[in-house]
Amino acid sequence: MKTAKAIITPDSPDISLAPLGPGHGHLLRNMVLFGRMLRAMGIKVTPTQILDLVDGLQHIDMRRREDFKNTAQTILVSRFEHLELFDRAFDLFWQARDETELLEMDLGTLRRKPPQPKPEDLEPVEPGAKGDGSERETENPIIDTVYTYSAREVLRQKDFADLTPDELQEIKHLMQAMVWELEQRRTRRRVRAQHGVYPDMRRTFRQNLRFGGEPLQLTWRRRKLKRRPLVVICDISGSMERYSRVLLKFIYAISNGLEKVEAFVFSTRLTRITHHLKNKDIDAALDQATLAIHDWAGGTRIGESLKMFNYEWGRRVLGQGAIVLLISDGWDRGDIDLLEREMNRLQLSCHRLIWLNPLLGSENYEPLTRGIQTALPYIDDFMPVHNLQSLEQLGSLLERLSEYRPERRQHITKINSIA
Repeated sequence: MKTAKAIITPDSPDISLAPLGPGHGHLLRNMVLFGRMLRAMGIKVTPTQILDLVDGLQHIDMRRREDFKNTAQTILVSRFEHLELFDRAFDLFWQARDETELLEMDLGTLRRKPPQPKPEDLEPVEPGAKGDGSERETENPIIDTVYTYSAREVLRQKDFADLTPDELQEIKHLMQAMVWELEQRRTRRRVRAQHGVYPDMRRTFRQNLRFGGEPLQLTWRRRKLKRRPLVVICDISGSMERYSRVLLKFIYAISNGLEKVEAFVFSTRLTRITHHLKNKDIDAALDQATLAIHDWAGGTRIGESLKMFNYEWGRRVLGQGAIVLLISDGWDRGDIDLLEREMNRLQLSCHRLIWLNPLLGSENYEPLTRGIQTALPYIDDFMPVHNLQSLEQLGSLLERLSEYRPERRQHITKINSIA
């Protein structure tokens, strides 16, 4: 996470960085394939231009499709008559699903525009004559193909529970390509700065010795910024089985995309899977995590699981203003009073408590279960997590946590008691 926004597909106005591969590591390979495609269509592209393009992409926001396209066009196209050809090649390349599909295309035909009939070649047809209207067909109909990103757009909005096996693979690649950024907090430490609010007296005196001790040059210090830790606690009980495996892929992606991420899962008891997700191979990591979980698709005891987390892990992982993502549908068979106490304790121990509910994506959803009704007063942000679009919304929230903070129940209760 060099920069932090959670973006995903080549849907307008955004673009995926690796349409033919699972992650950023395939960017250079994709650019080489794109260069080969342009050469096959008649646009001369050199290896030096490809390297210049990869270097130039480091200076733009690669998530924005127009910025990406304009940068590639500026570096790779040197003749005006190639502009239209480049546009067609760009749309075709980012629509292709793999290299085989590109190789099977007849790229030479794309160099030529489809023939347009001349006005004098069209035979006039009298109204009511045979063959008029929809019945009239030409021997060589002209088909104007418009390449769009509708397939990826549909995938972004499709519920995780309705995905096919092929779509699950595509979702896994898109999750790995997501970029995340967490809000930074100001620490008590101070570092040197060109401009700041804290004068650096020691360095100021030292630098002004050459002026006889007169403070002609002032130096400053500012508060050091440090990224907040992230803790993910995911429900893998029977009621969450439709979403659990996809959400584990999401937890793996965010664990490998950010530093200081702790991951836990629970059904009837809590299991820490942080070290299992450190494996660079996502499939091996998820297999190891699954083997470590002994209550997969069991009952749901949110209160007992949160109590175990608060007492055994809270002090270890909730320091430095941690953010907690609690993923659950809210169905609970445990002690409701215990759930309320532990939710209260958890919210007070973290900087922000975000509850992600996959059922919240349904238009007809209402928080009627006793578990979610008990937990709602202690939740800072209540958000859906049922498709890729909802993950984008989560990414946007994590970037701007400092802009606002919801009023907490404990603070309101304290004010009312004083009044």
